[in-house]
Amino acid sequence: MRLATIINLAYGATVLLTLASGTTMLLASNALDRERAAVAQREQLDRASADLGKDALVLSEHARQYIITGHAADLEAYDREFARLRADESRIRKLGDAGAGVDEIGAVLDAMRLAETLHDEQRTAIDAQRSGNETQARAIVFGAPYERQLDRVEEQVDRFQDRLNRRIDADVGQATGIARLWRTTSAIVLVATGLLFVFVLAFVIRLRVLRPVVRLSDVVTRLAAQDYAAEMPATDQIDEIGDMAHAIRVFRENGLERQRLEEEAKDDRATRDLLSRMMQRLQGADTMRDLTEVVQRFVPEIVQGMSGILYLHDRHRNAMVERCRWKLPRHSRSEFTPIACWALRRGSSHRPEGAMIDVPCDHLDRIPGAIVNSICLPLIAQREALGLLYFEPIADAGERSATPETYMQMLAENISLAVASLRLRDALREMAMADPLTGLANRRQLDTMLDLLLAESERSGQTVSAVMLDVDHFKRFNDMFGHDAGDLVLREVGAVLRDAVHDGGLAFRYGGEEFLLVLPAVGTSGAIDLAEQIRQRIAALHLVHDGRPLGAVTASIGVANTPDHVAGGRLVRAADAALLHAKQHGRDRVIVAVRDGEEEDAA
Repeated sequence: MRLATIINLAYGATVLLTLASGTTMLLASNALDRERAAVAQREQLDRASADLGKDALVLSEHARQYIITGHAADLEAYDREFARLRADESRIRKLGDAGAGVDEIGAVLDAMRLAETLHDEQRTAIDAQRSGNETQARAIVFGAPYERQLDRVEEQVDRFQDRLNRRIDADVGQATGIARLWRTTSAIVLVATGLLFVFVLAFVIRLRVLRPVVRLSDVVTRLAAQDYAAEMPATDQIDEIGDMAHAIRVFRENGLERQRLEEEAKDDRATRDLLSRMMQRLQGADTMRDLTEVVQRFVPEIVQGMSGILYLHDRHRNAMVERCRWKLPRHSRSEFTPIACWALRRGSSHRPEGAMIDVPCDHLDRIPGAIVNSICLPLIAQREALGLLYFEPIADAGERSATPETYMQMLAENISLAVASLRLRDALREMAMADPLTGLANRRQLDTMLDLLLAESERSGQTVSAVMLDVDHFKRFNDMFGHDAGDLVLREVGAVLRDAVHDGGLAFRYGGEEFLLVLPAVGTSGAIDLAEQIRQRIAALHLVHDGRPLGAVTASIGVANTPDHVAGGRLVRAADAALLHAKQHGRDRVIVAVRDGEEEDAA
């Protein structure tokens, strides 16, 4: 039962008991008023009856005084008193109004009739006195019959007062008893009211209020200190205390939820900060190696509950190739074709498990009876698939909350932009460093790369060989067949050189019809063998332009090596000098540079 109901019932009972107590007190007061009224009535009737007896005596005294003295003044006094009594017709009504009963009024009427008889005798005596018969007059008012009649009047008045006293005493006794009864009842009701009040205080305040409030106060104190781990005491009261406990429980749950949201907001801010720093680092990356280091450092911190792999698209092989991984992913291959991934096919994220059922990608290991809960995020820029971000859950993820897929999409977008930016930068660099006709590196790139190779050679002691090549009689192709034919010859020679150095060498267009090969970690004999292969392959070219065969194409080649022939700073000049000797000795041949201190050529 609710406290309000208990208190209302107690309040209602208290009000009823108070009303009952007040009613009994009013009834007791009414009984006392009746007692006082009865006493007052007796006094009033006593006075009225006493006046009746006194009037009879007074009138008798005036009559006797006139008989004795014969004075006219005494007669006038008698007449005045007699007239007053005759005029007072309301005497009997006053007695009735005062509360006299019928029997009592009857007794008064008897007394008044006796008094009337006395009046008649008094008038007879007065008339006798006027006529001079004083003896008769005296005999009437002073005789024994007159005295007995006067005594009867007094007896009748006494009888009236005796009846009156008995009745009044009975009324007073009854009123006193009723007043005592109502006083006792009022006292009992007051005691019951007090007991009810004490019960309400003891039961409601102590048992239903104080104990639960004491238990809840500790919880409230801890909640006020934002200690939401405080356990709520069990309470099944369906009252205001129960409502209070429910409100505190709701407050605690809201606090826990607010705490959880604050933690999520804190994690969200940390994730956004990591994303922001990652974006800054990606923008500063100059090479793919820098990019993969940034991805491998930041992505595991942003997507903490999952392992993953970064794939980049190899255009030459049309394959997605793994560039880096984190937290040991187990279910995806290190290399696969783009069509093996549904994310790359569709151009959007793909997740075979979760809320939406989907098809697993072919680059995943098939687990009998299970599907890997993987996430594939394509790296797309300018409608071109540049790579793939792959995630899979790790076994010891624990209670870590999942990273929102929005942030994972942001990761993919930023990495896509960074990869696209690097590829564009590399393409621009290649365009700036490459010969547009042959596709080989140009003289500018030679200067940069040669310095690096020579410095590495001095540090590590490895050899560097240079092969200088010049197309024999190149001007003939331009003069006889036109510049387009000359360009065709240069492109084909460039293709031979590019194919010859695919194992680590570098091919450059040195200028005009001259080409240079730089071969790190290749000795003199290896360089000579490669130069001879190149010469033979060029000689084997059969070129046709506009339906006309261009004839034989030959090349003169000079070979130099550092440190076998010259120091690193004079490597290119030594190869160029060997090329000049090849031209002077008949062209279409390979000449090796002269060692420092020697004067003869080596063929």
